[in-house]
Formats: sequence, C-alpha cells, structure tokens
Amino acid sequence: MLEEVDWLLNNPYIASLADVSVAVVALIVCLFLFEIVARYNCWKEIKEGNLAVAMATGGKIFGICNVFRFSIEANETVYQSMIWAGFGFAILLAGYFLFEFLTPVFRIDEEIKKDNRAVGLIAMLISVSLSYIIGASVLASGMQ
Repeated sequence: MLEEVDWLLNNPYIASLADVSVAVVALIVCLFLFEIVARYNCWKEIKEGNLAVAMATGGKIFGICNVFRFSIEANETVYQSMIWAGFGFAILLAGYFLFEFLTPVFRIDEEIKKDNRAVGLIAMLISVSLSYIIGASVLASGMQ
C-alpha cells in the first residue's frame, strides 16, 4: 500500500494536491486549537462585525499557512513537511501565549473581544511576523 502511495506522490500534480489538502485540514485543526485557547468565539465575533477579532484571526490564518509554506518548501515528503509544520505551529502557539503573558497592562483577548482594533492589528502583525521567523527556522532545519 505504501508503495502505491509513494508512486502517486511522485506525480507533481498529486503531490501538490496532497500538500494543499493536508495543509487545509491542518489549518482547520490549528484554528480549532486557537479557538480553544482564545477567550472569545472567533467566528461568532467575526459574524457580529468585530474587526479586531477578524484581524487577529486573519493573522493566525496567515501565520499558520506561512509556516506550512516553509515546511513544504524545506521537505521532500508530505510526512516530513507535516511534522515540521506541526512543530512550527506549536512554536506559533507558544508565541501567542508569550504575547499574552508579556502584556501585563491589559488582557489581549479581552481587548480583542471588545473590538480594540489597535490590539487586533498588533496581534495580527505578531502572528505574521513570527510565522516568517519560524518558517525561516523550519526551512534552515529541513534543508540540513
């Protein structure tokens, strides 16, 4: 069975489809995990027009996808890239907690829930910025 899968993944079209399919499923799982740790319901808040939540969630989506992009680029197989992407996501999640911890003046999630767009923008930019650093690390580690 594994030989057939490997044979299929040698086709660049099927390999691309596999990368995208696995990344989309992983994105959904990662967003679900972010939803669990956030102190607000992302999709409910977005539906109600909360722009701060939309920006923060958009940053998380971009960050997760960017980490996946680097892991796909750095690794030869779907399996390797998903392992590295999972590791990169764990670091991104840790960065989320660190951001919350290092901002003792106010609670990030509470401000985002109150539609504080300045905090939402910073949260978005931190997710995007961290994803580039994490991605570069994944790329460098995966090519060794």
